[in-house]
Amino acid sequence: MGNIATTRFFENEKISVWEMVLEPGESCDMHTHNNDYLFYVLEGSTAELVDGQGKSMGALELKPGDKYFFKVEGQELVAGDLRIPRTHLAKNVGKTRYRELLVESKGK
Repeated sequence: MGNIATTRFFENEKISVWEMVLEPGESCDMHTHNNDYLFYVLEGSTAELVDGQGKSMGALELKPGDKYFFKVEGQELVAGDLRIPRTHLAKNVGKTRYRELLVESKGK
């Protein structure tokens, strides 16, 4: 499994802070989230989510200022009505660069 995002620029015993930058057509690594996390969209685009078996889960338009808090529940990540597998990748299928800040919790 790969990295959760493009660059981890801060980490301590409580959190990891990542930046994700994907140009049109680029994907992040297939990865698994073991902890709850929040992400904040800095530059928006359209992302296609792909599960651990390579199956597309559809596209999601992400706009600057959007924020999601995902909680680990079994093998899923849950943010309100949105449920995705813990193991996945994201591909920028839009026409503009995508950029987010992701803050991962490392425990209760």
